[in-house]
Amino acid sequence: MIETARLILRPWRDADREPFWAMACDPRVMEYLPPLTRVQSDAAVDRMIATEREHGHVFWALERKAEGDFIGFCGILPPRSPIFEHEIGWRLAHHAWGQGLAREAAEASLAWVWAKLPVLAVMAITNLSNTRSWGLMERLGMTRYPDEDFDHPDLAEGDPLRPHILYRVHRPEPKAA
Repeated sequence: MIETARLILRPWRDADREPFWAMACDPRVMEYLPPLTRVQSDAAVDRMIATEREHGHVFWALERKAEGDFIGFCGILPPRSPIFEHEIGWRLAHHAWGQGLAREAAEASLAWVWAKLPVLAVMAITNLSNTRSWGLMERLGMTRYPDEDFDHPDLAEGDPLRPHILYRVHRPEPKAA
């Protein structure tokens, strides 16, 4: 579990299935993501639980400390196809947008990865049109690598969500004593 001033990043619970499904039903949240059925939404939660059990990290469930309500996810996924690096990612319920919560959670996730994993860099991907997401990537100090942009293989040819861009941040240099 990771705590910030306003947030808790924690393992997924069965109780998160309903609010996660509600996010999947919100066209604002899903604007740059492929639609999910309820079965796919629950399977995503199952994958998060299994991934954390196997690797010790995942896109953790995200809740507000004050209210204890599930507001989305943020964290670090282990390498997998089509990108073979650790990936930072986030998705928040619309009512949690515009409050700096995604940045707070992402900064805590990056601090966790630099403290816990011997990786040299962390990457993030998003659809080319998702300016809110890549804007946060830039605010986190990530750099776009346009030569590594790609068409997401899980999306059909011609799907407007298929073009993806890649950002990366490298492990910070140790501070001089």
